[in-house]
Amino acid sequence: MKLIILNDYDQASEWAAKYIRNKILQFIPGPNKYFTLGLPTGSTPLGCYKKLIEYYKNGDLSFQYVKTFNMDEYVGLPRDHPESYHSFMWNNFFKHIDIKAENTHILDGNTADLEAECDSFEKKITAAGGIQLFVGGIGPDGHIAFNEPGSSLVSRTRVKTLAKDTIMANARFFDGDLSKVPTMALTVGVGTVMDAKEVMILITGAHKAFALYKAIEEGVNHMWTVSAFQQHPQTIFVCDEDATLELRVKTVKYFKGMMHVHNKLVESPPSEPKKN
Repeated sequence: MKLIILNDYDQASEWAAKYIRNKILQFIPGPNKYFTLGLPTGSTPLGCYKKLIEYYKNGDLSFQYVKTFNMDEYVGLPRDHPESYHSFMWNNFFKHIDIKAENTHILDGNTADLEAECDSFEKKITAAGGIQLFVGGIGPDGHIAFNEPGSSLVSRTRVKTLAKDTIMANARFFDGDLSKVPTMALTVGVGTVMDAKEVMILITGAHKAFALYKAIEEGVNHMWTVSAFQQHPQTIFVCDEDATLELRVKTVKYFKGMMHVHNKLVESPPSEPKKN
């Protein structure tokens, strides 16, 4: 496990975006070899998405041969609703890059058979060769995607009833009206994310500090589902200083002492020689 500690949100977002950029470039994707990327929604990844858009517009990165799989979607919220995760992804990321619509996969919360939709999503991930890098964020209670406290740590994509804390946290996106917030969602399972070759979790802000403490300094616990990634062979937690406030001083010093090594992971790759 790696813990990357940056000064602030902007630096954490840029580090994460550079890591994603380098992973895609190193993979050398093409028409017969797509890079598969798992993606989150919410406020935390916005800075990362903005940097990735910047890399695309600068000509440093293409998403032509990238397939994406999003973590979750509300049940019963129209796809074109401004707060649906379909709208979020297209407005904040997809429409600004060269990814093809057929290569973006987001769960359909309006289908008649929700369980069949979840099973189909798992099959699409398998058919794509599994996920190379799954990027995620967490809630203050340590939930990943909509795997609320108490979720099975081997769970797969399924229908989930949202916890009251999650509904209250999301009310800000629905004019503060709890009655407008969907109470159910479709979500990838903890096991679904664990199957990815690599997992990168973005954790920023003092309000996420206790969750980060639970994620890395205490044991694996289904009441803090993000803690499951202690057992993943390739996990990177990317955080800002505020998110480390609950960690032991020696933990912070230990991981900061390795930043000179970890920063090599996001160095700009050498430019390819131009072909005649």
